[in-house]
Amino acid sequence: MNLARMRRLWIAGLALAMLAGCSSLPRDVERPVSHALSQPQQTKLGQWVQERRPATARSRDSGFQLLGSPETAFASRIALIEAAQKTLDIQYYAIHADATTDELATALVAAAARGVRVRILLDDLNTAGSNAQVLKLALVPRIEVRLFNPLPGSRQSQMLRLLDALHDFERIQRRMHNKIFVADNSVAITGGRNLGETYFGRGTGSNFVDIDVLAAGPVVGDLSRSFDAYWNNPLSYPVQSLKTREELQALGQGTAPQPALLSALGSGQDDTPDPDTPPADTPAERKVVAEVARSLDLRQLKLTWAPALMMVDTPDKLDPEHDTSQEPTTVEGLMGLMGRAQGDLLIVSPYFVPGEDMMALFERLRQRGVRIRVLTNSLASNDAPVAHVGYARYRKALLRMGIELYEMRAEQPTRLRGLGSSGSQMTSLHAKLVVMDGQVIVVGSMNLDLRSHLQNTEVALLIRSRQLAAQATATIEPTLSSGAYRLTLDDNRIHWQAPPGVTQPEGWGEPDASAPLQLLLKIIGPLAPDELL
Repeated sequence: MNLARMRRLWIAGLALAMLAGCSSLPRDVERPVSHALSQPQQTKLGQWVQERRPATARSRDSGFQLLGSPETAFASRIALIEAAQKTLDIQYYAIHADATTDELATALVAAAARGVRVRILLDDLNTAGSNAQVLKLALVPRIEVRLFNPLPGSRQSQMLRLLDALHDFERIQRRMHNKIFVADNSVAITGGRNLGETYFGRGTGSNFVDIDVLAAGPVVGDLSRSFDAYWNNPLSYPVQSLKTREELQALGQGTAPQPALLSALGSGQDDTPDPDTPPADTPAERKVVAEVARSLDLRQLKLTWAPALMMVDTPDKLDPEHDTSQEPTTVEGLMGLMGRAQGDLLIVSPYFVPGEDMMALFERLRQRGVRIRVLTNSLASNDAPVAHVGYARYRKALLRMGIELYEMRAEQPTRLRGLGSSGSQMTSLHAKLVVMDGQVIVVGSMNLDLRSHLQNTEVALLIRSRQLAAQATATIEPTLSSGAYRLTLDDNRIHWQAPPGVTQPEGWGEPDASAPLQLLLKIIGPLAPDELL
C-alpha cells in the first residue's frame, strides 16, 4: 500500500470512527467440544506411516520432508485431503478466496461428502470483502468453521470492520498466526504458507517464496493437541454464532468475481455440491494446479526420520485478561535454541526486527565466533514495507557485529534451484527457517520480530537432523548467491552488493525501491515502535 493511499484511509477511518457505534461480540456462545482422531493407526494414512517407519527409528522419531516447491506444497495438501478417511484439521492465519483455494475447497467438500469431519480454524483479521466467501464452507454438512479472536461488525470491507473495532485496538493487534494442516491425525503440514494463489506460485503479480515441512509420526499428535487447544478455547467462535445462514450466503457478493464453488454455496442451495461434478468455467490455471496435485503420490515421498519437538504459543497469549508472562513464547524458545549455537547460524525471516534481547544474543554469539547469516526482504520485495522500518534501524549495528545480511531481490531469476517462485518473476520472501550448526532446523510460522514474540501466536517444529539441515541449507544458499543483495558497511554507509549478472545503478539507496517507499522509510523510521512493525 503506498503512502498516499494509507494516509487517505486513516483520515477517512478517523472520521468514520467518530461517527460509528461500537459493535460487540455475542455472549453465551455454544462451542461443542471436539478432539482429534483418537485412533489414527486404523486409517490408511495411519497405516502408511507405520509402514514407512524404518526399523532403526526410535519410538519418538517422526518422518519429515521439506516442501520448498510451491507446486509440491499445494499438491501435498490436495493429496492429504483426498487420502483422509476420518478427519481434517486446518488452522490458518489467512485463507484467500481465489481459484487456488477454490480447488482446495472443492476437495474439502468432496471429503465431507464421503464422511470426513472437517474443522477449519481461521484467524478473523482477513475475513472481510471477497475473502469472506471462505466462511461459506460452514454451510456444508460435516464442515465446521470457527474464527479465532474475531472482530465485531460488517465484513463488507476490511477498512470498515477495522474502523468498527478501533475502540479495541489491542484486539486488532493480537492475531493467531499458526499454520497447521492435519489429515487423520497421522500426517501434517506446517510452515510459513497461508492458503492462496500467491503462496503456491500462481499469483499474476508478485508471489511469495516460502517453505513448509510435511510431518508423519508422533509429532503429528502434538500438532493435533495444539489444534484442539485453540479450537476449544473461548476465543474461538463458530461462524454460525457470528452470522446467520442468510448472511453467510450473502458474504462477498459484489466485492469481486467469485470462485465457482463458493458462488454455488452462496446461491441459496441447500444441497452439498456434487463432488464428482467439476465446477463450471474452471480457469486454465486451476486445471494446471489440479494436474500437478494429482501427480503427487504419497507412497513415493521419501521421509527423513528424526527426533523433533513442537514449539507453540498458548492460545491464551491473545487474551489480554490472561497472564502469560510465565509461559515462554515460541520466539523465546527459538532464541534459547540459537543461544546454543557453536559454529553457524542461518536465519531466514521475511520480517526481521530483532529488538534489544535478540541483539544482545547475537552479540554474545559473535563474541564466541559463531557465524550468523540472515536472509530477509529488501524494501522493494517486502509486501509490508512498514515492517521494513523496524529492521532498517538495526542494520548498521548488525553489520558492525559482523553478521552477514542478505536482502531478497524483488525480481528473481526465472527459476532458482532452491527458494523459487513459479508463475511470476516478482517475489517476496515469506519463509521462516533457522538452521543451526548443520544439525538442527526450525520450520514454522514465526518471524523474528517483536510482533511474533509479543502479540501473535505461532507454531514451529524443531527437528534434529543433519540430513534435513543440509537440505535446507542447500535450498537457501542459491538465493544468497544469486537472488539477494549482500549488505556491507563502508564509512558508516550501507552498500548493497548485487549478485553476479545483475546490473545495479551507482548509489547508496535502497535498490529497486521507489522514491515513495524510501520516503516512507525516512518518515516513519524515527517514530514507529518496534512492536507495531
